[in-house]
Amino acid sequence: MRRVLNDPKSRPKPWQRDNPKPKAARTRLTTAQRDAAQARARDAGRRYPNLVDNMWAATHLDAQGHPKDG
Repeated sequence: MRRVLNDPKSRPKPWQRDNPKPKAARTRLTTAQRDAAQARARDAGRRYPNLVDNMWAATHLDAQGHPKDG
């Protein structure tokens, strides 16, 4: 299968990719981001947030839990 650059189906899943940052450079989710990931999981019918919920919160919300601009 030929990989197309912007085709999301051709990219490896998040849990199959190598970590781009060393462990020391990671930042933890803030309480507000954690609560938003939990609410997103609950809306989807899950008891706990999964990796995708946490990734969404880390990339789309700022430290106070507000949507990032841009």
